[in-house]
Amino acid sequence: MKLLSVSLGRPRSAPYTDQRDGITGIDKRPADGPVRITAPGPKGIGASGVAGDAVCDTRHHGGNDQAVYAFAREDLDDWERELGRPLANGAFGENLTTSGVDVTGALIGERWRIGADVLLEVTSSRIPCRTFAGAIGERGWVRRFTEKGVPGAYLRVIEPGEIQAGDPVTLVHRPAHDVTVGFQFRAVTTRRELLPRLLAAGDALHPESIEQARTYMEKYAS
Repeated sequence: MKLLSVSLGRPRSAPYTDQRDGITGIDKRPADGPVRITAPGPKGIGASGVAGDAVCDTRHHGGNDQAVYAFAREDLDDWERELGRPLANGAFGENLTTSGVDVTGALIGERWRIGADVLLEVTSSRIPCRTFAGAIGERGWVRRFTEKGVPGAYLRVIEPGEIQAGDPVTLVHRPAHDVTVGFQFRAVTTRRELLPRLLAAGDALHPESIEQARTYMEKYAS
């Protein structure tokens, strides 16, 4: 398992973003050399955990529980075949493009050591939005991406440091539950009856998913 690239977004104007100022950082390109990874602070205040990476919509993106976004190169390759066009590393707005990592099958709370210093913890899946759909430029993209159920993973920073393309990715902790990124994605999108089962992941789960699960349980409690 290894890191193929670390990608950074630069702010740019786009007609498809929900931002009032029309600026988005979803267009990410691989960086040259090492990149600093740190916990950015609470959502709404902190932005990206990746130095030099722009997060323009801090209402929905960034913050400690969504500090870093990872997507598997194998899944990008699958989308390349389906869409019939090349997709460069970073094309889905991911910071980390990995090789040999089962990102969808990663457990919530799973920890990855990248390089010598950085330790990341899986918190949740990515939910597709209008900005993502506009950047990809495919009709019905949110529906297609959701139906495929290969969302990539958000991670929080446990130990900061520097990473770069070519660094090994080592699985150092795998918790004793069965809540994967793919399962969490289905629960918060198309299979809401699964929401209560997310709580098995404990505090490692993204706080918004914990709230969704508890609200569902309160609503449907007998």
